[in-house]
Amino acid sequence: METVAPGRGGGQARRGGPVSEARKIVHVDMDAFYASVEQRDNPELRGKPVVVAWTGPRSVVCAASYEARRFGIHSAMSAARAERLCPHAIYVPPDFNRYREVSRQVRQIFARHTDLIEPLSLDEAYLDVTVNKYGLPSATEVAQVIRHQIREETGLTASAGVAPNKFLAKIASDWNKPDGLFVVRPSKVLAFLEPLPVRKVPGVGKVTQARLEQLGIHTVGDLATHGVQELEHYFGRYGRRLYELARGIDEREVQTDAPLQQVSAETTFEQDVRLGGLGEAIDRMAQKVWEQSLKKGALGRTVVLKLKTDRFRILTRSQTSPNPPGSAAELAAVARLLCERVELPPETLYRLAGVGMSNFADPAERSRQPDLFGGAF
Repeated sequence: METVAPGRGGGQARRGGPVSEARKIVHVDMDAFYASVEQRDNPELRGKPVVVAWTGPRSVVCAASYEARRFGIHSAMSAARAERLCPHAIYVPPDFNRYREVSRQVRQIFARHTDLIEPLSLDEAYLDVTVNKYGLPSATEVAQVIRHQIREETGLTASAGVAPNKFLAKIASDWNKPDGLFVVRPSKVLAFLEPLPVRKVPGVGKVTQARLEQLGIHTVGDLATHGVQELEHYFGRYGRRLYELARGIDEREVQTDAPLQQVSAETTFEQDVRLGGLGEAIDRMAQKVWEQSLKKGALGRTVVLKLKTDRFRILTRSQTSPNPPGSAAELAAVARLLCERVELPPETLYRLAGVGMSNFADPAERSRQPDLFGGAF
């Protein structure tokens, strides 16, 4: 069933000009993908709390069925915590070969409608359907047909968001989960955005959210009352991005099949810090990178540390190992060790730090690396 964002007609003209109607973007997100595949293929798992995770004391959750999510279980959570939240959950080891095969099926369905497909992971993608191969009259109808074909051909459900750009489509796809469709029409963009909490804006994590709230900014509507120069003063270059997103502006095009090069996270500190004070920030960034990597179904053998000094000198340090890190904690530990390879004076101040992974390994290699993925987890 289609849901359309409520709004006040013509609202897009306020505070920043009209939103372009030229693009029609659909974001498709499979519902609890890994867990749903397991439930589809094993009828005994249907209707039960299923957690997809490796075994072991340091294992993390790859996916959780909606039955398990009701207990607060989510991906990237430690399996030990998940077990405490739902002791009767059923644990299933991941089978990435099977998930990739289903993902290929879904991608083939996308390709019937458009060649402009940007996969974000095995279970989600952006589609530019401004012009679609079936000549359907609206992006909403394209999304409806795609969801129907996915259900009929794979036995799985998908949620979709339809909007004039990627930013809005991504938010919309999460609106009616599971098995839902939400449409943000160009004339309703600002009315849709205004009441959203600022944490819904891409890039706004806990630290940025806290800084925004210190400025009295709690919703996207609050954010839109601030000028670009003020936001750049507080948030640097990201301030301009905040200014644009608060007005529903996102000119990014759908990028087709670019190979995954790096997954990374970085933070700019409110006050410059010394090298010895980076530990907690590195841990937080490593956790974000780990969660992104699990979502993309890829782990990198190379760990990268990025630093920017208070004089804007940028330096990076990296380490490549035969196997990827086995957890967010191991990733953070490697990044912390890379700090020891920074030769600048100890009194040097840093305004930015980042952690990343590259040189990606096939997730299926987990089953071929018992020392790392069997013993370490």
